Amino acid sequence: MDKGIIDLHTHTFFSDGLLSPAELVRQAENRGYSVVAITDHVDASNIEHVLSCLKKFCKQTQPFLSVKVIPGVEITHVPPDQIKSLVSFARSHGAGIVVLHGETICEPVTPGTNMAGIKAGIDILAHPGLIKEEEVKLAAEKGVYLEISGRHSHGLGNGRVFHLAHKFSAQCVINTDSHAPKDLFTPWYREKVAFGAGMTPEDYESAKKNMLSLANKCKIIH
Repeated sequence: MDKGIIDLHTHTFFSDGLLSPAELVRQAENRGYSVVAITDHVDASNIEHVLSCLKKFCKQTQPFLSVKVIPGVEITHVPPDQIKSLVSFARSHGAGIVVLHGETICEPVTPGTNMAGIKAGIDILAHPGLIKEEEVKLAAEKGVYLEISGRHSHGLGNGRVFHLAHKFSAQCVINTDSHAPKDLFTPWYREKVAFGAGMTPEDYESAKKNMLSLANKCKIIH
């Protein structure tokens, strides 16, 4: 049994999730989480507002929690040429982690998004089911983590993502992309997502170590 689940991609009602930050964190505590990153969808219109709200929540609430909460963003459906500036903006305005909504199989993400995000130095490329070999190679070089997703739709591309990550020695993480309480992991379900993507037990343990390493690097507001 894991001592605590780390999940670095979740959503609240500050974008398209169902829960407030407090509700999400309480649900995560109840599932045995140790770290949760709140990474609501942002673009140029709302990035400052979302980060301000999440930082306020973390600053005022973190002292009372058993779960470490990381304020972050998921940059979503923005023009590839705008990604670099939004990544920079997010980091300068207190984002502890920067996720990019990758080129998934179930949404019309603009081609070139994956490459732009990797070049911009994002932390995690989320559910990039349509990722290309050259993008995986660059992610490996730049230390960008590729996500294996527990999300029921985005997860359909997990096999390709892990296959190419394994082929080119890119690092993977396993996240929920949670939008509702039912989406959050239990240790049992996270393991099934990993094995369903083609991971061996050794690969799964490596992904968990990646999660811990990244969580330890992320800014946590006290």
